[in-house]
Amino acid sequence: MTQRITVLGATGSIGVSTLQVLALHPERYTVYALTAHSRVEVLAAQCEQFRPQRAVVGTADAALVLQRLLRQKGLMIQVDYGTAALCEVASAAECDTVMAAIVGAAGLAPTLAAAHAGKKVLLANKEALVMSGQLFMDAVSKNGAMLLPIDSEHNAIFQCLPSTITQQTQQVRNQGVAKIVLTASGGPFLKRAVETLEFVTPEEAVAHPNWSMGRKISVDSATMMNKGLEVIEAHYLFDVAVGQIDVLIHPQSVIHSMVSYVDGSVIAQLGQPDMRTPIAHALAFPDRIQSGVAPLDLAQIAQLNFELPDFERFPCLKLAYQALQAGGTAPAILNAANEVAVEAFLNREIGFRVIDQLIARVMDKLPATSMSNLDSLLMQDKAARDLARTCLSS
Repeated sequence: MTQRITVLGATGSIGVSTLQVLALHPERYTVYALTAHSRVEVLAAQCEQFRPQRAVVGTADAALVLQRLLRQKGLMIQVDYGTAALCEVASAAECDTVMAAIVGAAGLAPTLAAAHAGKKVLLANKEALVMSGQLFMDAVSKNGAMLLPIDSEHNAIFQCLPSTITQQTQQVRNQGVAKIVLTASGGPFLKRAVETLEFVTPEEAVAHPNWSMGRKISVDSATMMNKGLEVIEAHYLFDVAVGQIDVLIHPQSVIHSMVSYVDGSVIAQLGQPDMRTPIAHALAFPDRIQSGVAPLDLAQIAQLNFELPDFERFPCLKLAYQALQAGGTAPAILNAANEVAVEAFLNREIGFRVIDQLIARVMDKLPATSMSNLDSLLMQDKAARDLARTCLSS
């Protein structure tokens, strides 16, 4: 039987890559629903190609535009809008697998809905897990969902773990794992003089040397907050302590991550810096399918380099470790403040080096609380965003 897929965030870079992989295997996959926030023209073209039953956008106005575009194409597709509709298509009985690729906190509710519905969840939205932590993992376990990581680093770790570990609810530390090593490219400013980083422009920050990503994620890569969020995500995904998670800068982005074992073995996953590889792996797991990615030619690459991250250059990474150690809602506060700061930077309201300063100020001023339920988590998320905007205005 074919897998029926809902793609949350279909017009973003992960969503587009997912649809490219699906198009290679029409005998294995059909699309149940596609969603986007406001890029209705792109979504309409995707609907024309993949013929989903449902499409969801962010607002009523966007829904009206999409309905008009679909009628012009002669397509009879149900169009809805808003968070409730996102949760519906993520948890619908007609859907087997959910690609969770909405960027930021906006992806939490539908991704959590998919977990509660017991779906196969392909997690590309790291912020959802960073924010909700153990609440999310408990939902996966309680409802029999399967959670497969899409981030290239976490997908690599998943592939390097013992074959007996097929879902992240198992105890990794009891399988002889000593450390997890997340690799990072270092972004566009790895070799730039630290004293000049305050003059970085949004255009420079989004020009990643290896990966094709959205603007927000590209800025996170430049500050290495992206890697910090991945450290938090790895803690929950693989049930490892903060002291068992290392970060290593690897500019070529060929080794996507490694697992170090107590016997001295280190197992690494290698591949082209192309998100279609982890997407294809997760879609077909435990099988393997073609992804459309060219084979890796190590002779052409010739050398692989590594170095430790510098917290003076990348203070956001240090803040993420601090948030994970603090526990509770501290990672959610970190994420909320970062989203506000990155948006302000992209809008040219603050400089590049103010991003980490704003996050640190919010974390200092807003004490973390225990994560008792989703409502309390969302209240803390809102409080962090409000405080971040207040700090910006002052």
